[in-house]
Amino acid sequence: MSFYQHPSAIVDEGAHIGEGSRVWHFVHVCGGARIGQGVSLGQNVFVGNKVTIGDRCKIQNNVSVYDNVNLEEGVFCGPSMVFTNVYNPRSLIERKDEYLNTLVKKGATLGANCTIVCGITIGEFAFVGAGAVVNKDVPAYALMVGVPARQIGWMSEFGEQLKLPLKGNGEAVCGHTGARFVLDGSIVSRIVD
Repeated sequence: MSFYQHPSAIVDEGAHIGEGSRVWHFVHVCGGARIGQGVSLGQNVFVGNKVTIGDRCKIQNNVSVYDNVNLEEGVFCGPSMVFTNVYNPRSLIERKDEYLNTLVKKGATLGANCTIVCGITIGEFAFVGAGAVVNKDVPAYALMVGVPARQIGWMSEFGEQLKLPLKGNGEAVCGHTGARFVLDGSIVSRIVD
């Protein structure tokens, strides 16, 4: 086995877990799951059959990654954050054929106790604050807070808030790394030298 599995964890036959990943206490990984290298699945995590988790993701305690959720490389899921996969669930109505796809792009952070409503895309390096409820697509590098979530700023790839307006034009530098970012209308991108 090229990954660590705590004795209390259940990994169903057929699941693929990459080298160097860690599966901690009371985790359940379903047989269809595809999990990359260097991933950490904290205590009491559930991973569904139709799920992909990219390399170096960190899924903190008490997170359920349900079917039709896809996480790209380096996504951080804070403790007890929530994914959904049906927009209008009912116990008495079977809706497994109505699952909506949710995509969380590279490097995004989903803060503790936030909720991601299904059928949306969270952009690269976006940052969702603790307790936020996200019900629409989130741009790359956006800082989102509140219920429902609203954008209040922009974040660098390092996780530092950038001094940029929400819309318009401008440039900012990450105070920690020196990386430069440009705002063009309502889109932020990193300037590659």
